[in-house]
Amino acid sequence: MKISDQNKEKLEQQYDLLAHKFNELYLAGKGRGREAMTVALQKSHEQLTALGEFSAEQGEELKQYLARDLDQTISDAKQLGEEAKVRLHPARLGAGALSSLANVLELTSNALHSLGDKAKNKLTYKTGEMTSAGTLTCQGCGQQVQLKKTGHVPPCSKCNGILFNKGY
Repeated sequence: MKISDQNKEKLEQQYDLLAHKFNELYLAGKGRGREAMTVALQKSHEQLTALGEFSAEQGEELKQYLARDLDQTISDAKQLGEEAKVRLHPARLGAGALSSLANVLELTSNALHSLGDKAKNKLTYKTGEMTSAGTLTCQGCGQQVQLKKTGHVPPCSKCNGILFNKGY
């Protein structure tokens, strides 16, 4: 069944609403780990479903899409943390403020690494699924598709592929 443009736009708005509520609850909470993210996501889903913003079934689907996007963000942050850890290793820098900054970045990298290990190593995005803004790379031909805002994953314009990886 093909989704109309009007329904796609409504789902995109609902995804953004869920993401906003998740962010609000996550930042209001005390924890900052994966468990805190899971709790905030579940509470967001429950609150918005109770308010009638979407059906329980739609909410579950949107929750899964947002969880996948969060896992991708953790994976990307982990990679950035690893790069910073190598480039700013305390042994490579002199004493003083830079060395202190390097130590903080190394600890942050280790925390991100731990979160990233819990996320999936390779996340696949399929045509028709919802995702936030970012760059999708076709697994079939390497063609890149830019999403400037929340939307549905289109088929590849080059090879009609339906599987993508994502970066931001």
